[in-house]
Amino acid sequence: MAAQDSTSSNNAIVYHDGMGRPSELSPLQKHVSFFDINKDGIVYPWETYQGFRKMGCGVPLSVFASLFINFGLSQKTRPGKWPSPLLPIEVENIKLGKHTSDSGVYDSEGRFVESKFEEIFKKHAKSNPNGLTSRELDEMLQANRKPNDYGGWIGALSEWKILYFISKDKNGILPKETIRGVYDGSLFESMAKKHASKKQVVIISSS
Repeated sequence: MAAQDSTSSNNAIVYHDGMGRPSELSPLQKHVSFFDINKDGIVYPWETYQGFRKMGCGVPLSVFASLFINFGLSQKTRPGKWPSPLLPIEVENIKLGKHTSDSGVYDSEGRFVESKFEEIFKKHAKSNPNGLTSRELDEMLQANRKPNDYGGWIGALSEWKILYFISKDKNGILPKETIRGVYDGSLFESMAKKHASKKQVVIISSS
């Protein structure tokens, strides 16, 4: 399990992500902070949209994801506040948006649980120990479902299907290290850099 380290000089809580690297953000906070474009601690739908576009996703998927994600998480991360039509997500409270019927790789504080991560592949990666096929992903989602937990089912299904769609390899495998990158917060930045590099190549080749 990723542990908290409270020995930093400024007494701030320092989390350890899935790769053992220290961070002032929990892995779950780091995961969502990619979409905090102006780094003010709040993620609005248009920032979620921009984040998906930065990763190279098309307009339809980016629009759907921004509305679905912000609608689902806004009020959960703003306890005690009136609902806002702008659907803001508060990064600091993202652990409150953790849904049920999930893999358990994030604990209740948004920390990375290594044993739960490895359990995904021990149980479901039957054709390739280093990734999941579409069918294996469906089997995992089915295994994680809690009875009558319709909101959790929808949340888990949407998250994993979007990830599979944008990150599967040419053989239709969702790689293990890609999934780790989602949990430790590094995947989105990596995808954005790759997309920016491709755009730069296109510009150079066309000039």
